[in-house]
Amino acid sequence: MKNLFFATLLFLLPTMLRAQKPRGEEIESLKIAYFTQKLDLSPDEAKIFWPIYNEMQREQMALRKERMQKMISFRKVTEIDNLTDAQVQSLITSELDFRQRDLNLEKKYYNKFKSSLPIKIVGKYFRAQESFKRELLNRYKGGPK
Repeated sequence: MKNLFFATLLFLLPTMLRAQKPRGEEIESLKIAYFTQKLDLSPDEAKIFWPIYNEMQREQMALRKERMQKMISFRKVTEIDNLTDAQVQSLITSELDFRQRDLNLEKKYYNKFKSSLPIKIVGKYFRAQESFKRELLNRYKGGPK
């Protein structure tokens, strides 16, 4: 039944993505279905995995929201030459700080996952994260599967 749901989802995914730019909630729903299929968790493993995953998602979203509110993205500056050296340095260090905090979150949840689940499940999760990103980008851009 789970495989039928996933197959249907994969069939509908290209249509959904071409129809409109997917929203965060839609992408998250697709991601959950994708992880469910790829990780093939037992009921006991699912009871452990999903609460940790949801907690991690909340923390990552809060960090991203803070980043957007502070507008610390180095890429958002259009003309570097119009800034002072101190402003450029501040933008760079702010961006590096964000990346470090994001990495620290990943490490924190990696440790939570590996202390609660078999390491192969954790490995499947990290692999599924990357393959989901690639698949979503390829389908959204209309590229090869």
